[in-house]
Amino acid sequence: MDNNLKQINKTLKRILLVEDDDALANVYLSRLQVEGFDVRRVANGEDALATALSYKPDLILLDVMMPKVSGFDVLDILRNTPETANIKIIMLTALSQDSDKDRAEALGVDDYLVKSQVVITDVIERIRYHLKML
Repeated sequence: MDNNLKQINKTLKRILLVEDDDALANVYLSRLQVEGFDVRRVANGEDALATALSYKPDLILLDVMMPKVSGFDVLDILRNTPETANIKIIMLTALSQDSDKDRAEALGVDDYLVKSQVVITDVIERIRYHLKML
């Protein structure tokens, strides 16, 4: 049975959730697991960079305003690191200014979602779209 479980885990899409708000992170973590994803959560940009290299996620759900390293800086570093350059990245942020979205797009984000403008179902839909699971 243990081997079967390991096989199943290998086929699950891996998502790295980068969110410093514990309550919000727990809601997303639970929902993503229910949806069948293998999820790891980190609470700051510094841990996001290290975990992206070791965990090798298929997609990163990235907050912008975080301690240590901002989401913009994380995005920039990931896009300029060969091992992480092609990971799908969706920014999920409170920042709704066009200038913030433009900055994220200039840095190579795959999608930019504003927390106050989406519900979790929308986020799951965008994740499935980017992972070609629709």
